[in-house]
Amino acid sequence: MILAHGVGGSTDLPVPLEYAMVGAAWALTISFAVLALAWRRPRLDPSSPGVALPQWMTRVVDSNVTRAVLGLVGVGFTAWVALAAFGGDPGPTNGAPGAFYVLLWVGIVPLSLLCGHVWAFLSPVRALHGAVCWALRRDPATGVWTYPARLGYWPAALGLLAFVWTELASPDPGALATVRVWLVGYVAYGVLGGIAFGRRWFERADPFDVYAAFVAALSPFGRRSPDDRRIVARNPLSNLAGLPVDRGIVAVVAVLLGSTAFDSATGTPWWMTEVQTWYAGSAALAVAYKTLGLLTAVLLVALVFVLATRAARGLTPLQRRAMPGELAHSLVPIVVGYVGAHYLSYLVEKGQRTVIALADPLDRGWDLLGLGGLQPSYWLSEHPHLLAVLKVGLVLTGHVLGVVAAHDRCLGLLPRAHQLTGQLALMLVMVGYTFLGLFLLFAG
Repeated sequence: MILAHGVGGSTDLPVPLEYAMVGAAWALTISFAVLALAWRRPRLDPSSPGVALPQWMTRVVDSNVTRAVLGLVGVGFTAWVALAAFGGDPGPTNGAPGAFYVLLWVGIVPLSLLCGHVWAFLSPVRALHGAVCWALRRDPATGVWTYPARLGYWPAALGLLAFVWTELASPDPGALATVRVWLVGYVAYGVLGGIAFGRRWFERADPFDVYAAFVAALSPFGRRSPDDRRIVARNPLSNLAGLPVDRGIVAVVAVLLGSTAFDSATGTPWWMTEVQTWYAGSAALAVAYKTLGLLTAVLLVALVFVLATRAARGLTPLQRRAMPGELAHSLVPIVVGYVGAHYLSYLVEKGQRTVIALADPLDRGWDLLGLGGLQPSYWLSEHPHLLAVLKVGLVLTGHVLGVVAAHDRCLGLLPRAHQLTGQLALMLVMVGYTFLGLFLLFAG
């Protein structure tokens, strides 16, 4: 069974750890120096015109037919996974856990980067909510109540924490019973929440929708403006600068980054030889230690980031309190880079196994997709030099983009006298994130 989505076994990567870490420090330091000298005013504007794509593309994307087809695809695929979860035999040949932990959790990253927030069309709960509203003749944008502004992204952050806890700390994450509970619970949570609070519920409280929207903010595709909905190609960092800031935004990125770091940490020799001996033979202790480790990782990421962003001088108390939320978007490239590096071979290789398994959801010898005779390709793992370069490159690219995003936002937030010195603490934190990310990748 698929118990966790860590790639594991990264000690064979043929790049000395010290070389990768020194290179990371130099990359971030040089990038910051270049930014300080050549980037002295904010340049990342989410309302910049960009390059307009053909008008017919906007019409196709926004058409009711496209939305209906993609919604049916999302609901149909969810039903197919449910068929495997409720009707298939438990064991490694069942594709439901892989669909949940691989295709959804990891696959949502490349999908959102390449296509923007397409999850808003594919989301099964959005589609089902729309169908219910159509049957009741209700406007899907509005609900019975107005979504409380004080909640912000907090429900999504807690939902993401519940998911990563299920995968990384619960007693049996790969069990079909676990997948069944999540399938039923998520559909009920999304549809009922949408009826209660309308479309805002998905934008702030749906964990997978918010996760996809955060990653999609780094996509090169966006809308020209809130009033002009034409699709344009734009600097991805400019799109990222437009990520809506709301309560709980730091919690969301902390859960995403902290959980990935914890997943890497559980593959290190220290955890496997030391920590596992503390709870060996006791399922309850195992859950307790893993839960404590996961929460510690998430809280440390959040605490260090909040302290670093509030360290700037020349700000009023109100401005200082707002800094973590205003700069939280700069962690999104780091999250994407680290998730991509950590789960790259996992997505490519176990993703193939999952798709092949889903061709026979009930394990009865079916071959409905014509994939029964295929075998997964492990080409990527068989080329460790390429895998190492890709992993290091993804981490460094994510961190450099994070530095750029943070620097540009700081130029608009910090007083002129502290525009550079006010970023030093955040710079050190990002270097630390780079060191930690590479160390955990290579120590697994």
